[in-house]
Amino acid sequence: MVVQRNGSDSSTSVEPLGGKLPGELTAEDAELGSVPRDASVRQRTLSSARAPSSPQDDAEEPAQPPADKLPDDEEEKYASVSYLDILKHWSIMGYIGFGGPAAHIGLFQRYFVERYKWMSLQVFTELFALGQCLPGPTSTQVSFAMGTVKKGVLGGLMSGALFQYPGAVVMTVVGAGAARFLTDNRKWLDGIVAGLSAVGVALVASAAKGLLMKLCNTKVTAIVGTLAAAAAIYWSEPWLYPLLIVLGFIVTNITERKKDCRLTGNDGGVESLGFDMLGGGVLIGAWLVVLAVVLALARTVYKHGDGPLNWFEVFYRIGSIIYGGGQVVLPMLLTDVVQKDENGKELENTWVTEKQFYAGLGAVQAMPGPLFNFSAYLGCIIAKRNGYTFILGAVLAWFGLFSPGVMLMFGVLPFWKRFRTWQIYRRGLPGMNAVGVGLILASVFKMTLDVWRISPFPNASLCIALFAFTAVDELKIFEPIVVICGALLGLLGWGAKLD
Repeated sequence: MVVQRNGSDSSTSVEPLGGKLPGELTAEDAELGSVPRDASVRQRTLSSARAPSSPQDDAEEPAQPPADKLPDDEEEKYASVSYLDILKHWSIMGYIGFGGPAAHIGLFQRYFVERYKWMSLQVFTELFALGQCLPGPTSTQVSFAMGTVKKGVLGGLMSGALFQYPGAVVMTVVGAGAARFLTDNRKWLDGIVAGLSAVGVALVASAAKGLLMKLCNTKVTAIVGTLAAAAAIYWSEPWLYPLLIVLGFIVTNITERKKDCRLTGNDGGVESLGFDMLGGGVLIGAWLVVLAVVLALARTVYKHGDGPLNWFEVFYRIGSIIYGGGQVVLPMLLTDVVQKDENGKELENTWVTEKQFYAGLGAVQAMPGPLFNFSAYLGCIIAKRNGYTFILGAVLAWFGLFSPGVMLMFGVLPFWKRFRTWQIYRRGLPGMNAVGVGLILASVFKMTLDVWRISPFPNASLCIALFAFTAVDELKIFEPIVVICGALLGLLGWGAKLD
C-alpha cells in the first residue's frame, strides 16, 4: 500500500499499488490533488512566491523571485538505459571487477549511481540489502538486479552475464589445462599474484570508505556496522550473516520507531521489476523443487555415485544455503570436493586434491568477477578425474553454485515492489545496510592480514596496496590500469628479491 497526502488538507488517502511503481505520480493523482508531501510543499512555496498576502509581508520577508526564475528543486532525473548501454558498461565491469564482492559493490555504486545516474542511492542500497538477505553471491545478485530494474528480465540477464563471463571463461580454461602448471612452484607467478592481491585490498578499502560515509553516517549505524565487522572478524559460521542482518533490522526499527519513513517522491530510476508476482512465485517454487529433487536423488538412487548429478547436488546445495560470499563458501566447498578418510588423509579417488584446490584459489583471486567463478575450475577438475569432458563439469558446477541466488533475486524482485513501501522495512533498512558495510569493513582487515601473511614480500605488498588505494580513491585512475600496474609491481618485487 502507498499512503499519500492530499495537497489541500491534512487528510490521507490509501490506495493499492496496483501496477504502478512505488512513489510514482500518475495523471490521475495530479487531477485528484493526491501528490507526495514534498510536492505539496513545493506547491505552497510557489503559491507564496506568486501571491504575497500583504505589503507588510513583503517588507518583513525578502522578495521572492518570479516563479519561472525559482531555483530548480525538482527531483533528480535518472538515465533511461538501452540494451546497448548495458552491453557497453557491463562489459567493462566484467574486466575490472577485482577484489571480491566488497569491491564490486563499491564499483557498482561509483559507476551506476554516481557517474551514470542509473538509479538513486536509496534504490541501490535497497538492492544491496536484498542481496544480503538472500542466499547466494551478493555482488552477483546485485549485478542481475541492476539490469532488471532498468530493462526487465532480458536486461538483468545481460548485465549479470556480462559481469560473470570473463572470470568464468578464464577459470574454465585454467581448470581444463593449467591446473598442473599452477601446482608447480613458480616464484614469479607468486609475485604477480601478490601484486594483484594487494590491488584487490585497495579496491575493497576504497569501496568501504565510500559506503561508510554514505550508509554509516549516524551514531547508531556506525555502532551497528562496527559490531558487525568485529563479529565477522571473530566468527565465520554460515549462520552469522543472516543473524547479523536480522539484528541490524531490529536495532534501527527500535531507534527510528518514531520516524516517518513513508516512501515519497519518484521511483529512483526503477523502470521494471522483471517478472510479475506470479512469475516470481513460480521461480521461487522452481528453486525449491530442484533443491528437493537433487537432494533426494543424491541420497538415494545415486548415494554412492561420483557422476554429474552428484557434482550438481553439491554445488546447488551450497549455493542455496550460503550467506556471506566467498569467505564462507570456500570451507564448505573444501569439505565436499576434497574427500578425506577418518584420519584426515586424502583419498585416492577424491574429486579434487587439496593442492589443486589451493592452486585454483590463488588463480581465481587474481581474476576479475565473483569468487564463485572458482566453481568452474573445480568442475573441470572433477569431470576430468571421473572420465568426463571438462566442459560438462564446468557448466554443472558453475550453474549449480550461481543459479539458486540468481533465481531467488529474480523471484523476490516483484515482491520488493510491495514491501519496500512498508515503514517497518524502511526503518530496518539502515540497520541492514550498516551490517552489510560492516562485513565489507571486516573483509578489508582480513584481506590485509591474508595478503601480508601469504605474500613472498609482505611489506612490499602493503606498499603496493597503499599506492593502489591512492591511485583509485584520490587520483581516480581507471581501475584496469591500476590492476595492471599492481601485477607489474609484484613481478618487480619478485625480480628485486624484496622482503
